[in-house]
Amino acid sequence: MSARRTLVAALAAVALASPLVAVPAVAAAPSASVQHAGHGDAARLDHQKAVAVRVLKGVFEEGDTEVVDRYVRPDYIQHNPLAPDGAETLKNLGTVIAQQFPDAKYDIKRVTSEGSMVLVHSNVVLVPGTRGTAVFDIFRFQGGKIAEHWDVGQNVPETTANGNDMFSTESRPRTEQPGPRWLTAYNKKLVTRAFDQLLVDKDLSAIDKYWGPEYHQHNPNIADGVEGVKVGLGAYFEQFPQLKVDPKRVIAEGDLVAVHSHYVNAPGERGQAIIDLFRVRGGKIVEHWDVIQDVPETSANDNTMF
Repeated sequence: MSARRTLVAALAAVALASPLVAVPAVAAAPSASVQHAGHGDAARLDHQKAVAVRVLKGVFEEGDTEVVDRYVRPDYIQHNPLAPDGAETLKNLGTVIAQQFPDAKYDIKRVTSEGSMVLVHSNVVLVPGTRGTAVFDIFRFQGGKIAEHWDVGQNVPETTANGNDMFSTESRPRTEQPGPRWLTAYNKKLVTRAFDQLLVDKDLSAIDKYWGPEYHQHNPNIADGVEGVKVGLGAYFEQFPQLKVDPKRVIAEGDLVAVHSHYVNAPGERGQAIIDLFRVRGGKIVEHWDVIQDVPETSANDNTMF
């Protein structure tokens, strides 16, 4: 069974089961940035990032139900289609994961925060030795606690068309950390314009305008470089001439800009939830990661994936 299917099975078990009795756990001490967020917008954004990481690590790696009580609102709104609303479901998930997958790892690759939102890009490996799942989590904060959650997950393939994995940073400088926050507004506007022209309007000339010659691709089905994205998306647009891409939210920090969208290849289809993450350097897009998940027919909550 693949890591994605085992994760789905765990979520489904939580969604279908009656509430479990939480297993007592000793909570690990929060990082200094969680304990002392300080004042100012930068401190608040760093605090949100630290809390999101602490909750993901606590739930998936430690089965820590207390971390949910500490950092998640009781009326937590859930958009994962396999999980009902409420913090209790998240606590139950932590218990199930700890029991069924004691060696699970939530390997966080990059974290960004803007406004009340946090984006986390991770490789979730429930069973050691497997490739696991590529996951983007989005959290919305309210009153210093997590109030809402969206995610998108995709199995990590054995090989890719571009030779890059789904997680590494290839563009210079090779760092997973976002660039300085004074770049956020400019890069967010640039990526929004580029995304709208290329994917909403299906105009391939956007690639010549907004993409840099040093372009690295992490979508496992598209070849590397500018020519790879031209050929790949050109074929996609030809195959699905009625494609509709509806961006829902954009989250940026420094040189990293993420777009959460609903892609519908043809009218009447449920479509796919996709998060595209772009890296910008010198006014050009130089790197791209994404995760793609089909929108299911039914959901354990009434919130949709968007």
